[in-house]
Amino acid sequence: MVRFGIVGFGLHAEKRMMPGFGWSKNCQVTALSRRDMAKAQESARKWNIPHPFASVETLAQCDEVDAVFVTTPNSCHLQDVLAVIKSGKPVLCEKPLAMNADQCREMVEAARNAQVFFGVAHVFRFEDSVHRMRERVASGEIGQVIFGRSEFSFPGGTDHPRAWLYDMSVAGGGPILDIGVHCIDTLRYVLQDEVERVSASAMYDKLSGPMEAAAILTLEFSKGTLATVLASYRSEYRTPFELVGDAGTLRADQFLNVEHPIELQLMRGGKVDGSETVSNTFAYARMLDEFATAMQDKSEFLAPGEQGWQNQEILDAAYRSIKSGKAESVPRVTK
Repeated sequence: MVRFGIVGFGLHAEKRMMPGFGWSKNCQVTALSRRDMAKAQESARKWNIPHPFASVETLAQCDEVDAVFVTTPNSCHLQDVLAVIKSGKPVLCEKPLAMNADQCREMVEAARNAQVFFGVAHVFRFEDSVHRMRERVASGEIGQVIFGRSEFSFPGGTDHPRAWLYDMSVAGGGPILDIGVHCIDTLRYVLQDEVERVSASAMYDKLSGPMEAAAILTLEFSKGTLATVLASYRSEYRTPFELVGDAGTLRADQFLNVEHPIELQLMRGGKVDGSETVSNTFAYARMLDEFATAMQDKSEFLAPGEQGWQNQEILDAAYRSIKSGKAESVPRVTK
């Protein structure tokens, strides 16, 4: 059993991670940290976690912790991941991996130099819906993929539980960085292809301030697929996903979702030519178990730190495109 410490035990940890650990076959939580020790102790009592701490450094040094999951706000990822790497313990970090690609590079190189196992929590790679879409595309079921479309939207108002959502110094960006990264990573993973250029436009309002409230990205993939990513804090929860090939279309509503069954539809001739329904309930547990197994076996994890770095290169290119008004190239990360 791999014993995890969770750094930044907040809303995400309570809503998503603790149920995931409950369903996990090979992981358990033995420690947590929050900046306020009283709140750390309160959370520890609530979830029956034996070791509360007020810093990542003290958590990482705990003998009852085998691996660390960093779930702090975006601006804290770099310092928290580096602190865990310094302790020599494996670390899994929430997405987006950092505030920019330079920070991602620093994390990845530090982990390589210290020979520390390092992964990014791109949980949707562990969903059955995403796995089946990837399999079916790879089988040639819809032929050559011409277009891709992925949207992630939710109503992110001032009452959102993540109080730092509109603080540029903490968030680093708006929905492009926060949820657009899910769309980007899923398209890359399903298509098994890399983005070469990005064009982006954004919408701003009084609430968003200097950060975008909504945006659209056009991704140019190396094998010729053109894909759009739509990300917004201004509509109801939506995660439709569609791939259009020269022999058919695969689509799903609420594709990036762990709460409801997902119906994958094959479209041909303007009609549904088959469907299958899958559940993503255990995606978080699968991510944790696969990280633990890869860490123990020294095998490859499905979402190593380099994948978070590559996604960040695309995000950075999107923000450059918004400023320049033209397509921007994406540097390729190598292992």
